[in-house]
Amino acid sequence: MSITVNVSEVTAKFSELLSQVLLGEEVVIAQKGIPVARLVALTDTASPRIPGLDKGKVIIAPDFDEPLPEDILNDFDSSNLV
Repeated sequence: MSITVNVSEVTAKFSELLSQVLLGEEVVIAQKGIPVARLVALTDTASPRIPGLDKGKVIIAPDFDEPLPEDILNDFDSSNLV
């Protein structure tokens, strides 16, 4: 369920509105009767970071940082650079 409140009332009732939000209500803030914003409780959706969770899933080749072979360098057209 949601509560609609005009902007002029929000400043006077802000603490009360926050209490309603914490109880699960949604507060719609309207300007001249037209809804412009919603005040809702934040949900903690971030999962904790677990170091090493993807260990063994990424493999970097031993020659990763070696220069590219000549045939690949010759095929590269530097005129396409921006």
